[in-house]
Amino acid sequence: MSAAATGPTTSIWGRTEQQDFRSRVRGSLLGGAIGDALGAPVTPLTLDAIRTRYGPEGVTGPTDGTAGGGRVTAATQLTLFTVDGLIRAQVRRDTGAWHPPTDLHRAYLRWSATQRDWGPDERRKDNGWLAREEWLYSRRDPARACLLGLADDVMGTLDRPKNPDARDPAAATRSGPFGLLVGWEPQLVLQLAVECAAQTHGDPAAYLSAGAFAVIVHGLARGESLDAAVQRTLALLDHRPGHEPVTAALQHALGAVRQGMPGPGLLATLGDGHLAEEALAIAVYCALVGEDIRHGLLLAVNHDGPSGATGSLCGALLGALHGETALPPGWLAELEGRSTVLELADDFAMEMTQGPALHGPAVNTPGWLARYPRT
Repeated sequence: MSAAATGPTTSIWGRTEQQDFRSRVRGSLLGGAIGDALGAPVTPLTLDAIRTRYGPEGVTGPTDGTAGGGRVTAATQLTLFTVDGLIRAQVRRDTGAWHPPTDLHRAYLRWSATQRDWGPDERRKDNGWLAREEWLYSRRDPARACLLGLADDVMGTLDRPKNPDARDPAAATRSGPFGLLVGWEPQLVLQLAVECAAQTHGDPAAYLSAGAFAVIVHGLARGESLDAAVQRTLALLDHRPGHEPVTAALQHALGAVRQGMPGPGLLATLGDGHLAEEALAIAVYCALVGEDIRHGLLLAVNHDGPSGATGSLCGALLGALHGETALPPGWLAELEGRSTVLELADDFAMEMTQGPALHGPAVNTPGWLARYPRT
């Protein structure tokens, strides 16, 4: 599947391709949200503390008595606004404006409003439908760098990034949707994800981890194996200044697969996940060695570090790899905001496969433009 960097056209999408793409989009967004919700309640805890609270196996599912159940965090909130921003960028091309980082920045500012306002501003018709979802107006442990980076209207860039010392995984956890731009070339996916990560996280290891994550998702969404997607990502990173920590972390994850039976002890050799590249390596390793999505996600959240971040990253990878039908149905049933995630996923899939039939020089669908305004 290939197309120009401006995105796929309807002519290359057969019915089977559309169904497969939608399944992977749904799988990645739902999988990331499930992993986020699974790990969030134990993010502050060490592995010993997790086992003390939940038993020797640690967390075994979202309904095992963990506080919050299927409740998601800012990682999922921001991921949804990434999707919203990508759709809006496509729609705004009709105006002759084509600068996706700006459209993503506007989307992230709409998320920022959910962290300080009581509820949607009904006077802002240009906000679109996602910003009117009341359940999103709740502060869910956002990273300090995200709040600071989006505290004003000034957009961080690679030349002048926000928070130059921010190296946590929050920029990476919101960057999976860039990889769902399957009509784009991988190097362009990397560039867009990196530019948008720099809006809040200025350390090269943080924004390159976000870009690497997007490129790995991109490979999976195109039907590649996880190992092949990682190898492609390593090749692209090699040309980027400051790539060494991210490259080393991914290579360590690949090497760990061959070092013995998967478990928390081996996982700990990858780091604790507080650094972006460590969280990415943990997620990749767990996705590689997991016997299924359930096993991979449980391994990704039962450790000493930020379990919500590693769970979110791992879930997005596994969902893009296997599609929505492979996700544990019992875990899906508990997921907060599931209907919103599904609605947004389907809108994204429709825009990317049938956008010209919804809007353009000769076609304007009023309902679509009300959901995703050009302004």
